[in-house]
Amino acid sequence: MMCGRQNQRRAGLALAAAALLLAGCGQSADTKGADGAKGGAAAGAPAPASASASAKASVAPLGPGEVRVGGEVAKPYSVTLADLRKLPQASVEVRFTSAKGEQRHTYQGVPLHDVLKTAEPRFDAAKKNGQLRGFVSATGGGDYRAVFAWAEIDPGFAKSQVLLAVSEDGVAFDDAAGPRLVVPQDTKGGRYVSELNQLWVGVVDPVVDGAK
Repeated sequence: MMCGRQNQRRAGLALAAAALLLAGCGQSADTKGADGAKGGAAAGAPAPASASASAKASVAPLGPGEVRVGGEVAKPYSVTLADLRKLPQASVEVRFTSAKGEQRHTYQGVPLHDVLKTAEPRFDAAKKNGQLRGFVSATGGGDYRAVFAWAEIDPGFAKSQVLLAVSEDGVAFDDAAGPRLVVPQDTKGGRYVSELNQLWVGVVDPVVDGAK
Protein backbone atom coordinates (compact mmCIF):
# COMPACT_ATOMS: atom_id res chain seq x y z
CA MET A 1 0.00 0.00 0.00
CA MET A 2 2.85 2.34 0.95
CA CYS A 3 4.61 1.62 -2.35
CA GLY A 4 1.44 2.45 -4.28
CA ARG A 5 1.15 5.84 -2.61
CA GLN A 6 4.81 6.60 -3.23
CA ASN A 7 4.42 5.69 -6.87
CA GLN A 8 1.39 7.95 -7.21
CA ARG A 9 3.28 10.80 -5.51
CA ARG A 10 6.24 10.33 -7.85
CA ALA A 11 3.95 10.28 -10.87
CA GLY A 12 2.26 13.48 -9.68
CA LEU A 13 5.60 15.20 -9.19
CA ALA A 14 6.74 14.08 -12.64
CA LEU A 15 3.57 15.45 -14.22
CA ALA A 16 3.96 18.76 -12.35
CA ALA A 17 7.57 19.06 -13.45
CA ALA A 18 6.61 18.31 -17.06
CA ALA A 19 3.85 20.95 -16.92
CA LEU A 20 6.28 23.55 -15.56
CA LEU A 21 8.82 22.65 -18.22
CA LEU A 22 6.25 22.97 -20.98
CA ALA A 23 5.01 26.28 -19.60
CA GLY A 24 8.57 27.59 -19.47
CA CYS A 25 9.24 26.51 -23.04
CA GLY A 26 6.07 28.15 -24.25
CA GLN A 27 6.93 31.41 -22.52
CA SER A 28 10.43 31.34 -23.94
CA ALA A 29 9.11 30.70 -27.44
CA ASP A 30 6.62 33.57 -27.12
CA THR A 31 9.32 35.97 -25.91
CA LYS A 32 11.65 34.97 -28.71
CA GLY A 33 8.84 35.41 -31.19
CA ALA A 34 8.20 38.97 -29.97
CA ASP A 35 11.88 39.80 -30.25
CA GLY A 36 11.98 38.17 -33.63
CA ALA A 37 9.04 40.25 -34.75
CA LYS A 38 10.84 43.40 -33.66
CA GLY A 39 14.00 42.28 -35.35
CA GLY A 40 12.07 41.40 -38.49
CA ALA A 41 10.49 44.82 -38.57
CA ALA A 42 13.91 46.44 -38.39
CA ALA A 43 15.58 44.21 -40.93
CA GLY A 44 13.00 42.89 -43.34
CA ALA A 45 9.70 44.73 -42.93
CA PRO A 46 8.78 47.53 -45.36
CA ALA A 47 10.13 50.94 -44.39
CA PRO A 48 7.71 53.59 -43.13
CA ALA A 49 5.89 55.41 -45.92
CA SER A 50 7.81 58.66 -45.37
CA ALA A 51 11.20 56.93 -45.49
CA SER A 52 10.17 54.93 -48.53
CA ALA A 53 8.99 58.07 -50.29
CA SER A 54 12.24 59.86 -49.47
CA ALA A 55 14.27 56.96 -50.82
CA LYS A 56 12.24 56.92 -54.03
CA ALA A 57 12.60 60.68 -54.40
CA SER A 58 16.36 60.49 -54.01
CA VAL A 59 16.70 57.95 -56.80
CA ALA A 60 13.88 59.20 -59.02
CA PRO A 61 14.91 59.14 -62.68
CA LEU A 62 15.90 62.48 -64.13
CA GLY A 63 13.98 64.08 -66.93
CA PRO A 64 15.72 64.96 -70.22
CA GLY A 65 18.24 67.73 -69.64
CA GLU A 66 17.63 67.81 -65.88
CA VAL A 67 20.55 68.25 -63.46
CA ARG A 68 20.37 66.95 -59.89
CA VAL A 69 22.23 69.03 -57.27
CA GLY A 70 22.95 67.10 -54.09
CA GLY A 71 25.54 65.71 -51.69
CA GLU A 72 26.53 67.63 -48.57
CA VAL A 73 23.89 70.30 -49.05
CA ALA A 74 20.94 71.50 -46.97
CA LYS A 75 18.57 71.95 -49.93
CA PRO A 76 19.09 69.44 -52.74
CA TYR A 77 17.17 70.22 -55.89
CA SER A 78 17.05 69.73 -59.66
CA VAL A 79 17.49 72.35 -62.37
CA THR A 80 16.85 72.35 -66.13
CA LEU A 81 18.08 74.41 -69.05
CA ALA A 82 14.79 76.30 -68.98
CA ASP A 83 15.44 77.17 -65.31
CA LEU A 84 19.00 78.27 -66.04
CA ARG A 85 17.91 80.58 -68.86
CA LYS A 86 15.77 82.54 -66.37
CA LEU A 87 18.79 83.30 -64.15
CA PRO A 88 21.34 86.12 -64.55
CA GLN A 89 23.70 85.18 -67.37
CA ALA A 90 27.44 85.54 -67.84
CA SER A 91 29.46 85.23 -71.04
CA VAL A 92 32.97 83.90 -71.49
CA GLU A 93 35.30 83.35 -74.44
CA VAL A 94 37.42 80.23 -74.15
CA ARG A 95 40.22 78.43 -75.94
CA PHE A 96 41.17 74.82 -75.28
CA THR A 97 42.29 71.65 -77.00
CA SER A 98 40.23 68.51 -77.42
CA ALA A 99 40.24 65.30 -79.44
CA LYS A 100 38.96 67.45 -82.31
CA GLY A 101 41.87 69.86 -82.05
CA GLU A 102 41.93 73.45 -80.89
CA GLN A 103 38.58 74.89 -79.88
CA ARG A 104 37.54 78.53 -79.62
CA HIS A 105 34.04 79.34 -78.46
CA THR A 106 31.90 81.88 -76.69
CA TYR A 107 29.61 80.43 -74.06
CA GLN A 108 26.72 81.96 -72.18
CA GLY A 109 25.38 80.55 -68.97
CA VAL A 110 25.06 80.70 -65.19
CA PRO A 111 28.05 80.64 -62.84
CA LEU A 112 28.37 77.19 -61.27
CA HIS A 113 28.93 78.80 -57.89
CA ASP A 114 25.50 80.46 -58.04
CA VAL A 115 23.77 77.16 -58.82
CA LEU A 116 25.51 75.33 -55.98
CA LYS A 117 25.06 78.17 -53.51
CA THR A 118 21.29 77.80 -53.90
CA ALA A 119 21.59 74.26 -52.52
CA GLU A 120 23.37 75.63 -49.40
CA PRO A 121 26.51 73.45 -49.12
CA ARG A 122 27.19 72.27 -45.56
CA PHE A 123 30.73 73.39 -44.87
CA ASP A 124 32.07 73.54 -41.32
CA ALA A 125 31.96 77.21 -40.36
CA ALA A 126 33.91 76.39 -37.17
CA LYS A 127 36.98 75.62 -39.25
CA LYS A 128 39.02 78.38 -40.87
CA ASN A 129 38.02 78.63 -44.54
CA GLY A 130 35.98 75.47 -44.12
CA GLN A 131 34.78 75.73 -47.72
CA LEU A 132 38.31 74.97 -48.90
CA ARG A 133 37.73 71.39 -47.73
CA GLY A 134 34.94 71.08 -50.27
CA PHE A 135 34.82 69.63 -53.76
CA VAL A 136 32.30 69.20 -56.56
CA SER A 137 31.79 66.12 -58.73
CA ALA A 138 30.18 66.79 -62.11
CA THR A 139 28.65 63.84 -64.00
CA GLY A 140 27.58 63.91 -67.63
CA GLY A 141 26.34 61.60 -70.35
CA GLY A 142 27.79 58.10 -70.45
CA ASP A 143 28.77 58.30 -66.76
CA TYR A 144 31.53 60.79 -67.61
CA ARG A 145 32.77 62.51 -64.47
CA ALA A 146 35.15 65.32 -63.47
CA VAL A 147 36.01 66.79 -60.06
CA PHE A 148 36.62 70.39 -58.96
CA ALA A 149 37.97 71.83 -55.75
CA TRP A 150 35.51 74.30 -54.27
CA ALA A 151 38.14 77.06 -54.44
CA GLU A 152 38.18 76.71 -58.25
CA ILE A 153 34.57 77.82 -58.55
CA ASP A 154 34.29 80.23 -55.62
CA PRO A 155 34.77 83.85 -56.80
CA GLY A 156 36.17 84.63 -53.37
CA PHE A 157 39.22 82.51 -54.26
CA ALA A 158 39.31 82.05 -58.04
CA LYS A 159 39.57 84.65 -60.80
CA SER A 160 37.99 82.50 -63.51
CA GLN A 161 34.32 81.68 -63.65
CA VAL A 162 33.10 78.13 -64.28
CA LEU A 163 29.74 78.19 -66.06
CA LEU A 164 26.77 75.96 -66.63
CA ALA A 165 26.45 76.99 -70.26
CA VAL A 166 23.07 77.25 -71.98
CA SER A 167 24.45 78.18 -75.41
CA GLU A 168 27.60 77.96 -77.55
CA ASP A 169 28.49 80.69 -80.04
CA GLY A 170 24.95 82.05 -79.79
CA VAL A 171 23.28 78.69 -80.49
CA ALA A 172 21.12 77.45 -77.61
CA PHE A 173 21.63 73.90 -76.40
CA ASP A 174 18.74 71.51 -76.87
CA ASP A 175 16.63 71.19 -73.72
CA ALA A 176 16.92 67.40 -73.79
CA ALA A 177 20.73 67.59 -73.89
CA GLY A 178 21.10 69.69 -70.77
CA PRO A 179 23.75 72.30 -69.96
CA ARG A 180 27.48 72.01 -70.55
CA LEU A 181 30.11 72.72 -67.96
CA VAL A 182 32.60 75.36 -69.17
CA VAL A 183 35.95 75.77 -67.45
CA PRO A 184 37.79 78.84 -68.81
CA GLN A 185 40.99 78.22 -66.85
CA ASP A 186 41.54 74.74 -68.35
CA THR A 187 43.77 74.39 -71.39
CA LYS A 188 42.23 70.99 -72.26
CA GLY A 189 38.56 70.26 -72.61
CA GLY A 190 38.42 67.22 -70.33
CA ARG A 191 36.33 69.00 -67.71
CA TYR A 192 33.95 70.58 -70.20
CA VAL A 193 31.33 68.04 -69.16
CA SER A 194 28.56 67.68 -71.75
CA GLU A 195 25.00 66.45 -71.10
CA LEU A 196 25.48 67.35 -67.45
CA ASN A 197 23.05 65.49 -65.18
CA GLN A 198 24.50 65.61 -61.66
CA LEU A 199 26.42 68.00 -59.42
CA TRP A 200 27.50 66.48 -56.13
CA VAL A 201 29.07 68.53 -53.32
CA GLY A 202 31.33 66.80 -50.81
CA VAL A 203 34.01 67.44 -48.21
CA VAL A 204 37.34 65.64 -47.91
CA ASP A 205 37.36 65.36 -44.10
CA PRO A 206 35.70 61.89 -43.86
CA VAL A 207 38.19 60.47 -46.35
CA VAL A 208 41.30 62.17 -44.99
CA ASP A 209 40.47 61.67 -41.31
CA GLY A 210 39.38 58.09 -41.91
CA ALA A 211 42.74 57.28 -43.52
CA LYS A 212 44.69 58.04 -40.33
